[in-house]
Amino acid sequence: MNRPEPLVAAAIRLHPDDNVVVARRRIEPETDGAIEGIAPKTAIMRGHKMAVRAIAAGTPALKYGQIIGFATRDIAPGEHVHTENLAVGEFERDYAIGADAAPVDILPPEEQRHFKGYLRPDRRVGTRNYIVVISSVNCSATVSRAIAGHFSARGAMDAYPGVDGVIGLVHGGGCAFNTKAEGYAYLTRTIAGYANHPNVGGVLMVGLGCETNQIPALMAREGLAESDRLHTMTIQALGGTRKTIEAGIAHVEAMMPLVGAARRSDVPASGLTLALECGGSDGYSGISANPGLGYAADLLVRNGGTVILSETPEIYGAEHLLTRRAERPEVAEKLLERIEWWRRYTARNDAEMDNNPSFGNKAGGLTTILEKSLGAVAKCGTTPLRAVYEYAETVRDHGFVFMDTPGYDPVAVTGQVAGGANLVCFTTGRGSVSGFKPAPSLKLATNSEMYRHMSEDMDVDCGTVITGEETIEELGTRIFEKMLAAASGAATASEMLGYGDNEFVPWQLGALM
Repeated sequence: MNRPEPLVAAAIRLHPDDNVVVARRRIEPETDGAIEGIAPKTAIMRGHKMAVRAIAAGTPALKYGQIIGFATRDIAPGEHVHTENLAVGEFERDYAIGADAAPVDILPPEEQRHFKGYLRPDRRVGTRNYIVVISSVNCSATVSRAIAGHFSARGAMDAYPGVDGVIGLVHGGGCAFNTKAEGYAYLTRTIAGYANHPNVGGVLMVGLGCETNQIPALMAREGLAESDRLHTMTIQALGGTRKTIEAGIAHVEAMMPLVGAARRSDVPASGLTLALECGGSDGYSGISANPGLGYAADLLVRNGGTVILSETPEIYGAEHLLTRRAERPEVAEKLLERIEWWRRYTARNDAEMDNNPSFGNKAGGLTTILEKSLGAVAKCGTTPLRAVYEYAETVRDHGFVFMDTPGYDPVAVTGQVAGGANLVCFTTGRGSVSGFKPAPSLKLATNSEMYRHMSEDMDVDCGTVITGEETIEELGTRIFEKMLAAASGAATASEMLGYGDNEFVPWQLGALM
């Protein structure tokens, strides 16, 4: 009979001050060995926490050297620490604005890495070359999809190998809202951000005709103009759906030669704007994939590139770690203002900021939003926070920036891509499978078991850190190389499967009337 693996090899201590450890694998009560002389009192599932010191009721549990919650009863050493005995509580945060904002050692141009991208007239760089058909309103969604769908037929794109595809980007809004409200600004910014995106070579915008989100008003508001690369049409003006679909196909075909003429060239990595995302997080996220991605993010920033962190509800409880990195006081103040906006917004909607972890998060070992947030901010590395953007605003700063978005993954990534992200790195512990056209999306699995189980959907196995096969630095370097390859045209898992057409989800904020 095989003897169980010693506990010292089965659990991870993340900080000397921690009073919990994280199970590398399922730990059984009869497991040999101990941490600080403590044996488990019950089975501990992989990714879950075990107390290694007594935690009195009302006192904090520490992970990463930070507070992740407060004991709701006395917790004995060796006990499982989770929802049955741990909850969020109020505590003072040391915002220490700018205290950790150390200057970045940007590599000299001759040492910076390069990739093969599409250099656009505005000097931005594309990692893909799509034509998009965007609906202004849900009422034109079916027609928009039909136009794009025509080009998914076998052989439809053979004459234009330089075009990566035709995408139908549709959404559930566009009418019955207040054009003076934030929600209207979010929608028009998002549509314009995709229309102007460096991964997009041509755009066809399709409306119904009578919607609130009028195409001429949208274009005037966002500084768009019709051209040989941007065409518009409405169903009512053209006389119905069939005529609009036929006309739309003709418009796209007319753009094909121009869009297909684009060619990749050698460009510096400073042309990359990376969206950082996590979804289906588990207890390993803050240990393997997120810090590995954080190291890769630092490498990109040192190469002059840009990284965007988002999901404001999922930094709640860890915002003090970001204010410490703020380059200027006004950057920290804007971040805290957005946190306060979310407090008011959730309160108005009978919700709570500390009620974020999902069923899957909890099953994977995450107990509180504080714990989830501490792991989430590991994605953004260590460089200074240079700016805070509102949803779908165009990102103009290089380096590390933050964008205010919900925690719902497709809405968050839609905002980041609208802001200019031309590559997505998405960490997942439970197994998120989204694609985000027109930006390629790399899936980073936090643990090797899930990576093997869902290998067709994953791009990088980060579980090697859990097993001790790689350091964070080695993993981060591997992720960075994967980023450059994907940016140069190497297909990601979601692209090989043809996914990414249905994750365009603008944030619908405000009253529908």
